[in-house]
Amino acid sequence: MKRRHFLVAIAALPLAARAQQKTWVIGLLDAGDREEWWVTFRQEMRRLGYLEGKNLKLEPRYARGKQDQLPKLAEDLVRRKVDVIVTSGTVAASAAKTATDKIPIVMATGTDPLSLGIAKSLSRPGENVTGLTSLSSELTGKRFALMREMFPGMSRVGILWHRENPASAASVRDLLSSAGGAKVAVQNLPVRDAEGLDDAFQSAVRERANAMLVVQGPLIYRERKKIADLALRYKVATMNGASEYADAGGLASYGPNYPEFFRRAAGYVDRILKGAHAGDLPIEQPTTFELVINQKTAAAIGVTIPQAIMLRADRVIAAL
Repeated sequence: MKRRHFLVAIAALPLAARAQQKTWVIGLLDAGDREEWWVTFRQEMRRLGYLEGKNLKLEPRYARGKQDQLPKLAEDLVRRKVDVIVTSGTVAASAAKTATDKIPIVMATGTDPLSLGIAKSLSRPGENVTGLTSLSSELTGKRFALMREMFPGMSRVGILWHRENPASAASVRDLLSSAGGAKVAVQNLPVRDAEGLDDAFQSAVRERANAMLVVQGPLIYRERKKIADLALRYKVATMNGASEYADAGGLASYGPNYPEFFRRAAGYVDRILKGAHAGDLPIEQPTTFELVINQKTAAAIGVTIPQAIMLRADRVIAAL
């Protein structure tokens, strides 16, 4: 077959068939290092027919809580001319958007892409960004309401958050609003790094906070076991934003299923590689949320969870 005829034949192939003619390169940009969530993404990509070493190459770039590194990591992915960038964390999505307005960006997690200017709307984000939003800050009010049900006499609540994570500030704002209406005092407990966690718990105990709301974020997630251990040591009841915190020993968690977000992100990547434009794909919001109670921790810190809450829990980690 002559070369010209061969090229015409290739051009006539469906996009899915042409996808098999090359190796797609996907950048993974994470503000933390949540590899256990990326496992779900990798598994779904395999199920969709993308095999590492054959037609898929992944380029992970994890900031491991050092968010000032994200712009450099994003720029590196752009220089490597990846086909799609998948991000974990609002700051990672913002760094990717700053680095490129051409390469498609799929958010696996993120709080509010609209207020940060990452997307024009959820239904039609425009430009090169799409994916999923976890609505982390909007859930703060629900977590606060659950804490009040657990501790009806609660008069003071601490809020633990990473001060270097811009997305966490919205959760602080939302808690101040919710607690103000309920006449509950809020103790602000920002930390700069993991070394500040112990001081934050000591401060909460010293000021007699009845419970602590732990704001989800890359550094906080990475230190979830340390946070759970400190809560046990100081006998502080914590409400967290993902089930992994309760699994690590936190008292309770309420939030979406994050591994499921990463599975769905793979579907977005598949559609983009098959020709869809990122800006035309609506940004999805979570529709189901999971309440997890750690009874073992409740017993250890000496609190009793009301039966009404226990009956509503999607999962209970039983005391031994």
